[in-house]
Amino acid sequence: MSNRQSTDHPGATGDLLASLRQPRSLDTTAPLPMTTEEMLDRGWEEVDVVFVTGDAYIDHPSFAMAILSRVLEAAGYRVGIVAQPDWHSAADWKRFGKPRLFYAISAGNMDSMINHYTANRKTRNDDAYSPGGQIGLRPDRATLSYCQRAREAFKGVPVIAGGVEASLRRLAHYDYWSDTVRRSILLDCKADLLVFGMGEEGIVEIARRLDAGESVRDLRDMRGVAYALGANETPPDNILTLPSYEEVKEHKVAFAEATKMIHNETNPYNAKSLAQAHDRRVVVCNKPALPISQKSMDTVYGLPYTKRPHPSYKASIPAFDMIKDSVTIMRGCFGGCTFCSITTHQGRIIQSRSHQSVLSEIRALGRDSEFKGTISDIGGPTANMYQMKCTKPEVEAVCRRQSCVHPAICKLLGTDHTQLIEVMREARNTPGIKKVLVASGLRMDLAQRSPRYISELTHHHVGGHLKVAPEHTDTEVLSRMRKPSGDDFEKFSATFRRESKKANKKQHIVPYFIASHPGSDLNAMVDLAVFLKRTGYRPDQVQDFIPAPFDIATAMYYTGIDPFTKKSVFVAKHLRDRKLQRALMQFFKPDNYFEVRAALLKTGRRHLIGNGPTALIPAHPPREAINRRRETANAQSPVDYVHSPSKSGSNPLGKKQSRNESGSGYRPNRKSIRTKTELH
Repeated sequence: MSNRQSTDHPGATGDLLASLRQPRSLDTTAPLPMTTEEMLDRGWEEVDVVFVTGDAYIDHPSFAMAILSRVLEAAGYRVGIVAQPDWHSAADWKRFGKPRLFYAISAGNMDSMINHYTANRKTRNDDAYSPGGQIGLRPDRATLSYCQRAREAFKGVPVIAGGVEASLRRLAHYDYWSDTVRRSILLDCKADLLVFGMGEEGIVEIARRLDAGESVRDLRDMRGVAYALGANETPPDNILTLPSYEEVKEHKVAFAEATKMIHNETNPYNAKSLAQAHDRRVVVCNKPALPISQKSMDTVYGLPYTKRPHPSYKASIPAFDMIKDSVTIMRGCFGGCTFCSITTHQGRIIQSRSHQSVLSEIRALGRDSEFKGTISDIGGPTANMYQMKCTKPEVEAVCRRQSCVHPAICKLLGTDHTQLIEVMREARNTPGIKKVLVASGLRMDLAQRSPRYISELTHHHVGGHLKVAPEHTDTEVLSRMRKPSGDDFEKFSATFRRESKKANKKQHIVPYFIASHPGSDLNAMVDLAVFLKRTGYRPDQVQDFIPAPFDIATAMYYTGIDPFTKKSVFVAKHLRDRKLQRALMQFFKPDNYFEVRAALLKTGRRHLIGNGPTALIPAHPPREAINRRRETANAQSPVDYVHSPSKSGSNPLGKKQSRNESGSGYRPNRKSIRTKTELH
């Protein structure tokens, strides 16, 4: 019998975690063991769960492995951490011996392919979740390798996959890096069960039921899990059947329809279970897990994390350096942006911590001798959705809107910022706290409903720059994104400047825009560049759209179809087109001159080339642009141009060098030399 709360009445929440208590017998001042020696030091002869992750082990609640392992510990289970193992053999999976209950497998806080590669499919230079930012410490498609090694290490031990990568690939999905539709990750990693979404309650229920003698097959009745049926098994009754893997791979209209069906079944209060055939096998996704209660949120974030990386790491870990002084106050997002996985993974229903829980963590920070006095961020996926929810639970229970704020803010959505303002005030007045900053993305349309919030923000919580995400200026593109209209950003900017002036502070907005999103053509990007020129914004970085698995925008990218309207959508797929869009966003950089010029000529906007005040680029290329073009050409050529300077700066022999001096000829890369006679 499942321990999970199964009621689906309006307002029902998961409450399995609320009663957890930290066992007194465990050491609450140390991280969980990563080695056999650390396990033995705790007096353990075995572990119940081996948690394998693609990230470095950081015992901080911003990292999934920390939350899930501490929740299991609080439930009375012994957990060993295997972080960034060597996947070339199963040795690391045998480190703690055979786990008594199961292996928990996660690729880490990010999909491993997004972690490894840029939008241009080039290898990234660093990994924020690794010591020293070192790359290469996890494999591509890490969930597959990790699950397979777990099976190899000890036969018969249940393998449970979870995390972002597994969640977003649980059904047939488009994979940008191979440019193919791939089947469910379950069939490739061969996990016994896949937990999708936030997994605290799921992992505790799995441990308790396996510990009580149930088989992993018995767990198929749980919410928030997916599993693959055998070839001779039939799906349960009352289940929604999606177009098959073969259909979505062959027909883009079928892929778009499957995407629509999947995203229509994300409200945990009314969602149906899903089934998708893959040849003779069927993958089943049960209903999503219920959102956890505030009491459970308080329990989860109140566990005894060390708030530090494991002491074995000698180099700093960039992701930890970024979040170590931040405080998470909520999770989830009802924005439903088509290019973002937060709503898909954390859910549309906001789950918030109580004031007491948040302030307890802040007081502990204030007492920390290593804390410098500034909280770098107080927020979550967004800065200002704390405690917001539907005012009519009975309507929420049947609602199928994809977004609570698009195309307009729902009249039933509670948008009061009062509780958030109170938390921010109390936080900054806590002993040991000098400043509390807001660094999470701000939802501007919500903020404008609370002038008092904007006033509090500008007077006390901006560290010189405030990040916002208008994403684009084109109406059609914004509609494809499910973002507010462009004038929303300008209205907020005007209010922000006015309030900053009242506060007698020089503060600036840092807007984020996306290039190459479905629907964005060169004309739309030229208009964005003109807007940036007019308003004086100069983005330091360019966000280039990456088609992440499962996202609605990814379906648009792959199919050229809006899944909900079935209308065609322009997609910039060729790298040359994407390069032009990126360049337009930074039109002011000399290095981008020739790309911007090509884009303006291609769109018939020659009038934006010149020396007038409205021109994007000058009539003649700057010297830096010419030098950059020459360097690029030389780098792409097998030999240097004749007029290129020597790489050493001078001829080491002190004389003019003949082109044939090396004896290799003018074209040294020719496979053979043929005379005129041989050519006839």
